[in-house]
Amino acid sequence: QVQLEESGGGLVQAGGSLRLSCVASGSIFSIDAMGWYRQAPGKQRELVATISKDGSTNYADSVKGRFTISRGNARNTEYLQMNSLKPEDTAAYYCYADRSLYGSKFPRTWGQGTQVTVSS
Repeated sequence: QVQLEESGGGLVQAGGSLRLSCVASGSIFSIDAMGWYRQAPGKQRELVATISKDGSTNYADSVKGRFTISRGNARNTEYLQMNSLKPEDTAAYYCYADRSLYGSKFPRTWGQGTQVTVSS
């Protein structure tokens, strides 16, 4: 079992920055890829960024060049540095972790979500 706890959301003006954190606890040795989704009211959940076990990253086109995903040295923490924020970035942000052990994959683990609100 792995539990994820997010922090760092809040209210920021357009053009500002926020840094989201997601800390995993429990069976962290089994964590492979991690990432972030977001969901705005009335919209589908959208993949924002992913980071693999070896550090490879991918971003949604809408955040490329503005957001940076990273993992801590202990690999049980991931961060999402969000710069040049826009009102359309307003959403609840959810971290996730994918796990496997001896070739068997576990269901994706989700955090509880943290709200990011960008005012114009």
